[in-house]
Amino acid sequence: MRTALIYFSRLFGFVCVIVALSHIVLGPDVIPGGVPVNATMDSEDRFYASLFLGFGLAIIWCSFDLENRSGVYLALMAVFFFGGIARIISVVQVGWPFPLFIFLGALELIIPPICWYWLRSLRQQTPD
Repeated sequence: MRTALIYFSRLFGFVCVIVALSHIVLGPDVIPGGVPVNATMDSEDRFYASLFLGFGLAIIWCSFDLENRSGVYLALMAVFFFGGIARIISVVQVGWPFPLFIFLGALELIIPPICWYWLRSLRQQTPD
């Protein structure tokens, strides 16, 4: 189970890095269902993508020593979960997004609790 969580976390972090780099390099044009944006929104998209790049790299970094970096890992998962909450707020205030983003919002609400439980289970298996 430990190895599976490590590889899942590395894959998850790698996907975050690829998504972030695509936004940084190509801008908001990579957003399915998106619309043309002005320079301000382009700048915002690329800025937030750089934060997502850091998020993905931090998840990968944590995966190399989950036992000692579990606090950072869980904090990152909380941030990811809050992203799903932010999407719910958007639905309430603005309406439903392109279907891909409904799926992504579901992942943002599902992956963190699963990883929290997974890591917790590993901690209970490891003798002190």
